[in-house]
Amino acid sequence: MSDFASGQDKAAPAAPVGLYVHVPFCAATCDFCAFYQVKPTADGIDRFLAGIAREASLVAWPGPVDTVFWGGGTPGLLAPPALRRLGEQVLAVCGGSPAEWTVEMAPASVTPARLAVLKDLGVTRISMGVQSLQPAWLEALGRIHSREQILQAYERVRAAGFASVNLDLMFALPGQTEAEWLADVAEAVALQPDHLSTYCLTFEEDTALWVKLSQGRVKLDPEHEARLYETTWAALAAAGYAQYEVSNFARPGHACRHNLNTWAMHEWIGLGPSAASQHGGWRGANVADLAGWLDHLAAGRRLTEDRVALSPVQLVEDALIFGLRMNAGVDLAAWRARCPGAPWPAIAAVVERLADGGLAVVAGDRVRLTTRGRLLADSVGLEVMGAFHHEPAHA
Repeated sequence: MSDFASGQDKAAPAAPVGLYVHVPFCAATCDFCAFYQVKPTADGIDRFLAGIAREASLVAWPGPVDTVFWGGGTPGLLAPPALRRLGEQVLAVCGGSPAEWTVEMAPASVTPARLAVLKDLGVTRISMGVQSLQPAWLEALGRIHSREQILQAYERVRAAGFASVNLDLMFALPGQTEAEWLADVAEAVALQPDHLSTYCLTFEEDTALWVKLSQGRVKLDPEHEARLYETTWAALAAAGYAQYEVSNFARPGHACRHNLNTWAMHEWIGLGPSAASQHGGWRGANVADLAGWLDHLAAGRRLTEDRVALSPVQLVEDALIFGLRMNAGVDLAAWRARCPGAPWPAIAAVVERLADGGLAVVAGDRVRLTTRGRLLADSVGLEVMGAFHHEPAHA
């Protein structure tokens, strides 16, 4: 038992456990993407699948796995036999069918054969990286799928009968107007997905967009971004999608349980190159290199990057940073009981500053961000970090 779990009521229900599998293969690198990826080869995929089995054998599995998420890369790029092999490896360690099983797919990779395998395995949720339904913006982002492929892929996913479907959209693209973005939102809503994730374009280092930004070929406009955030929230609320996190909206019963459990600082186990884990009192990540990851596994090693022993203080810091991004906010009393060693006087002072500044509201022991606070969620996170590291950074 990890140090932060000791002393808990043994009769209490077990906290949920998640499994994340990073499938690093992508046919092409999008201009905005900073996730670890490599071009697929038959040998590389076979070695990856063997590595997943090897890494899984090194994990002290805590019992049934509640949620599974395959991310990437493009997990849906695997051929049907490879998808089945990976899925059977997952089922072998889950202790039964997970309550929620998400697979990320790119529209161009959605085929009836792949969907049939995923449905047969018990996958419950498909998340499609659409980004935009407009050909010009797809080209600007370096996406290789077309609008027609998006619509065909969505129709196929729906016909296959998955319990939940998410679409990822991206806004604040260079030159994109508010009207153009809202037209994208309206088209996505017309498809009637169960969940929508809307992400403001960010400029990650070592991406093509970062190069364009550094060369002055594109520029940031924070005021424009804020307007797009607010109009997005209003449009999706009117369409029946409840916001439950800054960038995530769902119809009733379709919030992503895997992400909710992660943001609540429950345990998750990551398999694959670059995958992170928070499990058994430790947090760390695998090396972001397929060959290097396999070499470590051959020597019986995983989580070789940034591996640290978790402390209650680290947990409560992240619980506040990520929890405040959720509309439900954070129950401070529950975290005081779980992590009494955290710097609670400093945290209380931060919460008071956020409330005084109109960024948060406090009701009893629960603190939530206001609309303005959610617009400044990254700055609020820095403010929270200051309480733990004695470096105030006022939002």
